[in-house]
Amino acid sequence: MSEENENIQFELTDDLIAEVEQLIEQKNDRELRKLLKGFHYADIAEILDEVNLEEAMYVIKLLDSETTSDVLMELDDDNREKVLENLSAKEIAEEIEELDTDDAADIIAELSEERQREVIGHIEDEEHKAEITELLRYDEDTAGGLMAKELVKVFETWTVAGCLRRIRGQAKDVTRVHSIYVVNKQNKLIGRLSLKDLIVAKSDEKIADIYIKNVDYVKVDEDPEEVAKVMAKYDLEAIPVVDDEMTLLGRITIDDIVDVLREEADKDYQLAAGITGDVEADDSIWELTRARLPWLLIGMFGGIGAASIINGFSDAMFKFPALLMFVPLIQATAGNVGVQSSAIVVQGLANDSIDGNILNRLLKESLLGLVNGLAIACIVLLISHFAFNTTYLESLTICVALIVVIIMAALIGTFIPIFLDKRGIDAAVATGPFITTSNDVFGILMYFLIAKLILGF
Repeated sequence: MSEENENIQFELTDDLIAEVEQLIEQKNDRELRKLLKGFHYADIAEILDEVNLEEAMYVIKLLDSETTSDVLMELDDDNREKVLENLSAKEIAEEIEELDTDDAADIIAELSEERQREVIGHIEDEEHKAEITELLRYDEDTAGGLMAKELVKVFETWTVAGCLRRIRGQAKDVTRVHSIYVVNKQNKLIGRLSLKDLIVAKSDEKIADIYIKNVDYVKVDEDPEEVAKVMAKYDLEAIPVVDDEMTLLGRITIDDIVDVLREEADKDYQLAAGITGDVEADDSIWELTRARLPWLLIGMFGGIGAASIINGFSDAMFKFPALLMFVPLIQATAGNVGVQSSAIVVQGLANDSIDGNILNRLLKESLLGLVNGLAIACIVLLISHFAFNTTYLESLTICVALIVVIIMAALIGTFIPIFLDKRGIDAAVATGPFITTSNDVFGILMYFLIAKLILGF
């Protein structure tokens, strides 16, 4: 790729894929290297996700370890698993040696225990091996499972001159130097060091005299979502990880947190759509069925419940047939209002913006439901009376029922997510079929009870 084209935004096209496949088929390594050299490793991974496994393996073995190690981290999970299966333990170890410890641990964790031991045994850098082994002991859903061992730390007893020399040695192993952490003789985190303060300080000054004691940190067993909240709150690019004794163990960088947030968003989106489990479109029919069927069954039983309620008022249907016409309106409105309310609450719970007394929040939702209900009821009153020729009492029944159902749906949509969250259950489950189904059933029940009260059947 020519120099003037290096800054052009990457675009994956059929022509590019065809060119790569043709060069692989011709075994034209020189031109293939030249073509891929101009791309970022994430772009190369995107290309490899589109070719077959044999072609992907050809490229993986063609490029240098430094590039392919980064490419591996960007590959689709399923494709990376297939690639790793076709690499020997020694080849994987060679790629691992080029990665930061957190990324290396992530890749090794995807392997079987026996294969993990083989790969670790082939890692030549003993320090790198020890750090990866340590990271593998942490649960992946903790700060320890996210952190990397690479960081820049200085001791409070060092002079500025000595500190600068040692930082140069440490920085070569750190991709990005976001922060400089200060520790005492026991390796306990006591503060952070401003690069500006370090540069302007006198050579013989002690770090103890210039470091900043105020430093944000997270515990090693902290939940990744809590880590994300802390980093977002204080606008941090990296945060140190410590144990209960404040021993500095590693650091978590913003790129890892972005991955956490993306995965959490994907999970919440699937839960909201009524899909349990982490699945993708390319998963097997059995995996997709297992993820979708539970909520479909809940919806089915909800529908049967609503049908039973309607059947219980079948006599009223013959006497007031107009009521049956507006059943879909009641169900749809109840479901939509419930989803809207629960979505706002779930979003607030996720970013910690939900505060105040729960009764006040329910009161606010009730008033909001009343306002929306009155607006919709006025429109429905006109339509039902003039378009469907309903009687005055029938129109009144429909409008009163709409107002009550909207208020009830808003209350359910607000209360259920908060209730689930307080019991440690992901509140996102409340934004999908759960709320829709429950509001459908309760909405129909309230509709016919109000109709019975007004129409007197």
